[in-house]
Amino acid sequence: MSQLVAIVGRPNVGKSTLFNRLTRSRTAIVDDTAGTTRDRQYGRVDWNGRDFSIVDTGGWVVNSDDIFESEINKQVHLAIEQADVILFVVDAMNGVTDLDDHVAEILRKSRKPVILVANKVDSSDWLYNVPEFYSLGLGEPYPVSAVNGFGTGDLLDEVVKKLPETDKEEEELDDIPKFAIVGRPNAGKSSIVNAFISEERNIVTDIAGTTRDSIYTRYDKFGFDFYLVDTAGIRKKNKVNEDIEYYSVIRSIRAIEAADVCILMIDATRGIESQDVSIFSLIQRNKKGLVVCVNKWDLVKDKSEVAIKYFRDTIRNRFAPFTDFPIIFGSALTKQRIYKVLETAVEVYKNRKKTIPTSQLNTVMLDAIAAYPPPANKGKYVKIKYVTMLKGAPVPTFIFFCNLPQWVKEPYRRYLENKIRENWDFSGTPINVYMREK
Repeated sequence: MSQLVAIVGRPNVGKSTLFNRLTRSRTAIVDDTAGTTRDRQYGRVDWNGRDFSIVDTGGWVVNSDDIFESEINKQVHLAIEQADVILFVVDAMNGVTDLDDHVAEILRKSRKPVILVANKVDSSDWLYNVPEFYSLGLGEPYPVSAVNGFGTGDLLDEVVKKLPETDKEEEELDDIPKFAIVGRPNAGKSSIVNAFISEERNIVTDIAGTTRDSIYTRYDKFGFDFYLVDTAGIRKKNKVNEDIEYYSVIRSIRAIEAADVCILMIDATRGIESQDVSIFSLIQRNKKGLVVCVNKWDLVKDKSEVAIKYFRDTIRNRFAPFTDFPIIFGSALTKQRIYKVLETAVEVYKNRKKTIPTSQLNTVMLDAIAAYPPPANKGKYVKIKYVTMLKGAPVPTFIFFCNLPQWVKEPYRRYLENKIRENWDFSGTPINVYMREK
């Protein structure tokens, strides 16, 4: 079950700093809107064996001179609507403000689990200001310092307590592949879903009891058998004026987490855009399989091999360094090559489950290592003596045993991954390469 935590609050209370602290990395997705650049941040948090997605929002403002005030506030509303747990961040240095009261009123009406976070407690002196926030009516405030990490462990403990438990019924679906159709708005997600299920609708059945965020549809015709994780066409009528770009990111998080393989739709008439790269980053971060479908190919005038090669190269360059994934040119409207998309998604799923015998793996990889050994460091040489593939891992995972694992840097790990891909077909699926001390 996908789990989402949203960070909300007025401007300048340290929401993005807290986001970076909890995710242990800086993630900024930049999108151009009406001539202004806005950062949208989302990432993964792993705490005591539980992992979840977290979304940062813009600061809540009212009656300001900012022409994007309404758009920012829409994004906050969207995050509140979609989140399982909400982190309401306030500023311990400045105390309660009118904007804090305004946001607190919205959160009380949402009836969502809310954790009140009193940020900027950078020293013990500011702890005396924290009780003031009880007046917001949202329970006990948690004092933290996003700058130095004070209190964030206790905060994450509370977040994990409030997150919903994994749905047992959903766990029972693990034996059948789950494919998610994702992409930016108007890329053709709804069209390709309709093309998949338009014939013999009686074969397609909705599974009751699945999560409220992703709809599982059983597809078992033409020799296929998988669940389609569909988030297309689910916007409420009273939400038609929402910030669709931001909405698509939140929904993509849900769909990607629920899937084994993601079918990323790209609009051939518009080319690859920043939003496509953002969603691809989500797929990579969640270690999911990938099939790229360039939709609306019927509307492209130049279909020469040169044009196709240029399109492929452009996509791979934007998604680098991960470039080993299939790209299919088709049309959901005319159903051109849409079943090729399904066949390829099944192949990628099989690649994720593939295992390589240890003897075969060592024969090939030790020769590759001997031909190009790891670089020496301070006169000492790294000697890789053995390699094995970890069984039962969610993605193909290879363990290389050596004498000095800490000296094997990322470029050489990438070399090992490339050699694995050259000798075995892992197209569309990420690979983990780990070094362990022998």
